[in-house]
Amino acid sequence: MSATDFAYDLASDAAGLPSRIAVFADGTARRREMLGDLAGAGFRTIDGGALDALLGGPITLLGDVVLVDCPAVDAQHLAALARLDMRVAQSGARLIVSTSMKALDDVFAALDQCEPQILVTPSRAERVVAVGRVMAEIADPRVREMTEEDRFDLLRLSQQVEAIASKLDGLSGSGRFAGPHGQADNAGEGRSLPDTPAHQPSSPARLYDSQNPPLPDPRMVRRIIAGRQAHARFFDGALFVDPAWDMLLDLTAAHGEGQKVSVTSLCISADVPATTALRWLGQMVETGIFRRIADETDRRRAFIALSDASIEAMSRYFAEVEVPLAQPA
Repeated sequence: MSATDFAYDLASDAAGLPSRIAVFADGTARRREMLGDLAGAGFRTIDGGALDALLGGPITLLGDVVLVDCPAVDAQHLAALARLDMRVAQSGARLIVSTSMKALDDVFAALDQCEPQILVTPSRAERVVAVGRVMAEIADPRVREMTEEDRFDLLRLSQQVEAIASKLDGLSGSGRFAGPHGQADNAGEGRSLPDTPAHQPSSPARLYDSQNPPLPDPRMVRRIIAGRQAHARFFDGALFVDPAWDMLLDLTAAHGEGQKVSVTSLCISADVPATTALRWLGQMVETGIFRRIADETDRRRAFIALSDASIEAMSRYFAEVEVPLAQPA
């Protein structure tokens, strides 16, 4: 897919103000490259400057979409991202941040207000495509339709996550997962989940009351994960790609082990490109299948865990397929 697939209609709206994309990036050459790519695809742009510009005075250079390139981070970068995150959330704009796998955990932790789209080491065309997707999501009539294939992929992702939530909801019987519009059926789950404190069980066998089975021994779950990974040694790996299930298994095993799971680790476990894994992860958090947890010792870090309803659903799933359960301590 080329950048021109998202050509932009420059006609002004009723107010005479066409949508614009604000671009922030360190390094003049990189910023000019990003601005040129967007302009070449027909988008109107704003040169926001370097990331340091976000720290001095009020943030005024915002468009409908804010595109930030931040492949490496330090304390200043994180402060700038956190400030931008808050400003974007207040303005109703949309944020896209491109970063590296090395900086992913820090960038993810800094952005907890505006539900950004995070790209990991994207190509130039992928950045432009991401802008087109976001513009389409906000239903801006000035953005021409994406290709049929790309729109189908976005629809399929949303439908698949909703289907997963529905299945888990049926297994748990709790009705806690978010509905089709991102609103949770019970309080505390669904869209814009706040960071919640981490809790570690005393033992896997004591995770539930007497009416619910425990999770299986995490060593058994790890063997299931290893078996799934072994497929790629004998068959085309694409035949067995299922990032949602792979992440569910990884978080289930980690829960039983009392381990915290970073965003980077979870993306690796999904066995798909990191940007794809992040799109799945975002949908799973929004739907209430996963939850974001703040690191109690370092607010600059965040982890991902199963929601309570997902823990219950996974325990019932493993009991139904008769995977050996954890032994009481």
